Amino acid sequence: MAYYNVMFGPRSSTELWLKLGIGPTYMKARHGSTFTAECHVRYLREIHLADRVQVSILLVGRPTRSGCTRVEELRHASEGWLSATSENMTIHIDMAARKNRAVSAGYSRPHRGAGRSPIAPSRVAEGIGRKVAMPSK
Repeated sequence: MAYYNVMFGPRSSTELWLKLGIGPTYMKARHGSTFTAECHVRYLREIHLADRVQVSILLVGRPTRSGCTRVEELRHASEGWLSATSENMTIHIDMAARKNRAVSAGYSRPHRGAGRSPIAPSRVAEGIGRKVAMPSK
């Protein structure tokens, strides 16, 4: 489980934040960062150690003061099958006060994928908003 969260979290999210203009320079200048407040991972098919993977990210809606939802898909890189999804509520934090604060201008841009890239999924991930429950038959 932990390795799936590493692939979804720091490895893929850092690239997204850089593309949105909230990388290290933004964090230093504006004393802001992002925290994941909630995360829902669905494990659909096992990835093995030697498998190459691709993570796609989609921001759902426009970031607001309360945060934004990002949906990530983990796929087998060469065969394309879906291994796992992760739906995350991300909040913007004032690092000095350690409190949620309004989103700064550089972070308010909506997500625009540029073709089929590691951060631009070709479609919205299935299962968005799904509640934790036993699978129905």
